[in-house]
Amino acid sequence: MRRTLLAAAAGGLLLAGAGCGSSDTTASAAPAQAAPSTAVTTTPPPDYSADTKKVCDRLEKVFDADLKGFGTELGKMIAYKEAEQADNAKAAQQAAGKELKEVAARVRKETAAAQDPKLKEAGASTATRLAKSATDTKLFDGIKAEKDLDKVLQGAMTNWLTPVAGHCA
Repeated sequence: MRRTLLAAAAGGLLLAGAGCGSSDTTASAAPAQAAPSTAVTTTPPPDYSADTKKVCDRLEKVFDADLKGFGTELGKMIAYKEAEQADNAKAAQQAAGKELKEVAARVRKETAAAQDPKLKEAGASTATRLAKSATDTKLFDGIKAEKDLDKVLQGAMTNWLTPVAGHCA
């Protein structure tokens, strides 16, 4: 029965093409060329959701645990700035930068193994932003007192986390 339907459909296409008396061959050739493209099956995109959840869970741990060291060093830097101990403030700033670079390295490592190429790319972008901020004197100069901390870090954190936030909701 199936062969009969296929033969009838193929014969119908041939008759429809032959029935056109026009010398324009593109009109009669177009239906025959279009038919196979409609029968092409598409493969569904890969499902990365389970792996993405694992990667995002690890990233959350990195941000929760590893950023604490950065926060501790920032706190020291602020205390030294308020006490007008410039050398100690500079040392604490450098230590905070080092902590931030370590966070960047961990983010890069955790996302490099992700199955989703877009998450890998987002992780690399976040890591690059973190590493760049580690040496950004403007970021640290903007934090002179505790009252400056929220204002400066809110913008910085948004910048750092935006790339991966779309994947780790």
